[in-house]
Amino acid sequence: MKFREKTLASGAHLILGKNEESNDKLMREFQGKDNVIIHTVSPGSPFCVIDSPLNPSPKQIYASGVICARYSQDWRDNKSDAKVNVFTGKDVSKPKDANPGTWKVKNAETITVKRGDIIKVI
Repeated sequence: MKFREKTLASGAHLILGKNEESNDKLMREFQGKDNVIIHTVSPGSPFCVIDSPLNPSPKQIYASGVICARYSQDWRDNKSDAKVNVFTGKDVSKPKDANPGTWKVKNAETITVKRGDIIKVI
């Protein structure tokens, strides 16, 4: 199963799921790890893993959030600022009865990515 991959101007490498199944596979691969992961607060976006660097800067986290939001249903439907959750692989778990693509997240920080920044990546 292929993932979407992006490289930021800073050189940070991102891996994004493409659908529920690839999101599950991606989260299983990074569950329990220190990598920073981003997902929109609203359902219907890829999980976005910052594969490198392991300790990204706030700018790299924000830029990754912009990419995540750009591929979200929230952006597709509303074309406005988007709220994204930022957490690590140590903060995710998969409940036994959860639907594909659904994960439980704890200790997430929420940031807002601006509409104008999302438009710039399109």
